[in-house]
Amino acid sequence: MKDPVLVAASIREAFRETEHPGDPFLVGSTEGCEPAEALAPFLGCSGWSEMSASILDAQYTALSFFSEGGFRYFLPAYLIADVAGQLNTADPLFHLTNGFSDRLVQLPAKHRVFEKVLGKSALVNPRRYGAMTWYDHARCRLSIFTKEESAASVAYLEYKRDADPHGPQVGDITAALELFWYDRALHAPDRPRLQQQMQEEAEYLRDLS
Repeated sequence: MKDPVLVAASIREAFRETEHPGDPFLVGSTEGCEPAEALAPFLGCSGWSEMSASILDAQYTALSFFSEGGFRYFLPAYLIADVAGQLNTADPLFHLTNGFSDRLVQLPAKHRVFEKVLGKSALVNPRRYGAMTWYDHARCRLSIFTKEESAASVAYLEYKRDADPHGPQVGDITAALELFWYDRALHAPDRPRLQQQMQEEAEYLRDLS
């Protein structure tokens, strides 16, 4: 099993230069008051490493309400706290593995028992998102990570898998690694490419003005 200290160190290094999206762009949903309330403790934060494990655990729903940029920026704080065994409620593992495997559940209703597929092949919300499956959603949501950040995520996932090799989440972890994370860690754009494009865009906007 991987050394948790080394896993945490790899996460810190991979996300060391990850850009904060800006407070106005942290919230990924404006439906209802819950998203803004969940993310309020993150406003004004000057660095993800400054977030205490107690705040992260109390704001466990934040991982569902972050924008893509907010999720990318604050995820390492959750991962490191989880590796250190400091989380009781927050579950970053779910957010890195959900949507890559299917499970069948039975739901009783009146005189019938409905069988429903949850996960990879299930549709998110056909009325709103058409034919998008949770697999499609997961790949889109997690494609925000650079090559370096993805490699650190792989280290975290392998650590979680090996820490409980007979646990109920092993199948989800394995599916996520094989269907997405291993490839992402090899082929995603790297940090220098992102920084180069951001610099080029800044120069272009400067010249326009």
